[in-house]
Amino acid sequence: MTAVYYTKIVAIISESLGPASERFVNRQISFHLEKKPEDLTKEDVTKMAEWIRAPLNLLTSDTSLVDDVVNRIYAIVS
Repeated sequence: MTAVYYTKIVAIISESLGPASERFVNRQISFHLEKKPEDLTKEDVTKMAEWIRAPLNLLTSDTSLVDDVVNRIYAIVS
């Protein structure tokens, strides 16, 4: 199985977090979903969007940036 969903999520996050994106996404996946990145399913993407929202809100006060990132992650499976 390929890591299509993982790769797309990392690409979106990298625009905001840069080089830390892969580590950030890996931590969210392993901690909250208890999966490997390559095992993400379509159903996991919406869960990941919400698990990513909370820490991004802690990292920035720019709510429009956070909303944009989360909406783009949702769009992966729309």
